[in-house]
Amino acid sequence: MSLWIVNLISALLSFVIAGVSGIFLVPFLHKIKFGQPIKTVDGPKWHEKKQGTPTMGGFMFIISTMITAVAGYWIYRLSSGVDTTDKSSFKPFYLLLSVLLFSVAFGVIGFIDDYTKVARKNNDGLSPWQKIAIQLVCGAGFLAAVHFFGDGYTRIDLGFWRSPSLGIFYYILMMAVIIYLTNAVNLTDGVDGLCGSVTLVAMLIFTVCCSILKQNEMTCFTMALAGGCLGFLLWNLNPAKCFMGDTGSMFLGAAVTGIGIILHKHLLLLLVALVYIIEALSVVIQVSYFKYTKKKYGEGRRIFKMTPIHHHFEMSGFSEYKIVITFSLFGIIFGVLGIITLLVF
Repeated sequence: MSLWIVNLISALLSFVIAGVSGIFLVPFLHKIKFGQPIKTVDGPKWHEKKQGTPTMGGFMFIISTMITAVAGYWIYRLSSGVDTTDKSSFKPFYLLLSVLLFSVAFGVIGFIDDYTKVARKNNDGLSPWQKIAIQLVCGAGFLAAVHFFGDGYTRIDLGFWRSPSLGIFYYILMMAVIIYLTNAVNLTDGVDGLCGSVTLVAMLIFTVCCSILKQNEMTCFTMALAGGCLGFLLWNLNPAKCFMGDTGSMFLGAAVTGIGIILHKHLLLLLVALVYIIEALSVVIQVSYFKYTKKKYGEGRRIFKMTPIHHHFEMSGFSEYKIVITFSLFGIIFGVLGIITLLVF
């Protein structure tokens, strides 16, 4: 059976599982009062009306992705006549499984954070340092697994320039990428439908890139997650009936980062993940400028009306739908540019 047919079936099945699971999950989350606490300091004041919206909806696409990605891989493998006695032929599956488990591990971190917020009835979950400590452990485990399964590539590839082998420094650098980018995806989840839509675009772009790079098996994961995100958006587009919570956004952050690292095309990862990168960078710029001006002038000043930057657009009069469409189009443009870099360099 053709891989593309398998992937389309997997994506459709993932969409159905994620969408249908919301019929049961959303009422259940209402019943156990797992509503999202809202702090207006973290968003516009009118977000107060979203107080109590069920969170942890990320389970919809996590479950659908886990089922359909693995099933899709094995259907493709068994129907394509691969020699199952050849141990080396399992390397693509091990790498796919590494990305999947890495994503699930970060989803667990997000779940702990969400559960802590709900239990405390406020928006304070794990402390930043607690999060980073656990993320470092999970990130190190992922990089170790990738290396163990035979992926020892340690060069930085920007297309027009490739570094010499960096050895252990490559893994240190990738650890920094993991911490920054996974939390950047988490910050993108602040407007109904935004993180799910941007990640849907990223997964479709990654699917094309995996095919170009002959990483065909990884498309089983990217298409499964794309379908899962689309199913989740049935419940998350404005007005959201359910939020993905850190459970979902941390899973998505690890998925985007893990695939980018597996492909070893760092310019591509930069372009595909540019929306997330800018979201986090806007926070860094805002906080740094505020502290600088407070020290110099005695009062803190701001560059943006509010960060992450999607809130700046919201405060400037953009509707949540317009923000989702604008950011998704931005992701498509730079994602296509990423595909072009693969074809050119």
